[in-house]
Amino acid sequence: MKDTAETDALYNTVAIDLADKLHAIRKTAHANQITHPPSIDSLFPAFNRIPVGIVREYEAMGHRAVSEALDAQAEHHGVEFEHLATTLGTVIHGIDLKNPLSPTMIALIRQTLLERKVIFFRDQGLSEDQQVAFGRCFGELDAFPFGKPGENPFILEILHNAYSPGTENGWHTDVTWMQCPSLGSIAQCTVAPPYGGDTLFADSHAAYHGLPTDLQEQIQNLSGINDYRVFLNRGGVAMPEDLIKEVKAKIPFGVAHPLVRTHPETQKLSLYLHGGFLRQDALFNHETGISLPAAESLALVAELAQTAQPP
Repeated sequence: MKDTAETDALYNTVAIDLADKLHAIRKTAHANQITHPPSIDSLFPAFNRIPVGIVREYEAMGHRAVSEALDAQAEHHGVEFEHLATTLGTVIHGIDLKNPLSPTMIALIRQTLLERKVIFFRDQGLSEDQQVAFGRCFGELDAFPFGKPGENPFILEILHNAYSPGTENGWHTDVTWMQCPSLGSIAQCTVAPPYGGDTLFADSHAAYHGLPTDLQEQIQNLSGINDYRVFLNRGGVAMPEDLIKEVKAKIPFGVAHPLVRTHPETQKLSLYLHGGFLRQDALFNHETGISLPAAESLALVAELAQTAQPP
């Protein structure tokens, strides 16, 4: 058996020689790209399309985090923005949500949400009633029928400990099981673990922009049926059959939503799917009413999950 040091030295000699040869080829290719720039599509593999979408979405945003008009409005009202990512996520500073908000300030917050897709406020310490009052500034509220309500019934308590780990950790779009889904959700963390516990957000507009053109065209007229079956035995507790029948009789069980939705205010297209609510083997063309074969439907949903969701 050869000495380990001798083996390592031989490996490194080979590795360095090959690296030089491979780099020389790539250097020549990159030099050609200066005169013949590649398309953005060719720079990223099929399994990593999010960067493509971010580039296209940021171009659509005019290479600005927010519009000039919103920046000017924020400055006028003493509001500061802390942008967290290129195309989404902004912390709004200078607003106390415990105080009544003027129509102007509500409009500023809503416009920031439209342009940044998810917004944050630090150190607010809202009571349940204050959080509900803030939510009502943007429309009627939807109570959640499948979880533990707070003291205010419009609050959903999400509680976890060592014996009840989180089940919300996959990438998902909320409440696609609803016939008329909510505008959004307002989450407030009141007790955080010593490490971890972060909530992450993905840009579904950028995800759609990043899809290959042929895949965009393939899903443009497709819809799927969504239902809340995963909540009927949540936590491993089986519900009585008569209660399940009552729930299904009072809340539609199985509603159709397109895979690509148009935001009613911004007119931006985005992917709209939740792997736990969507009946993945039952996509259909909502223009013709023709269903896809189950195997094709499953493969397509798997492809969307792989290419359009962050790793």
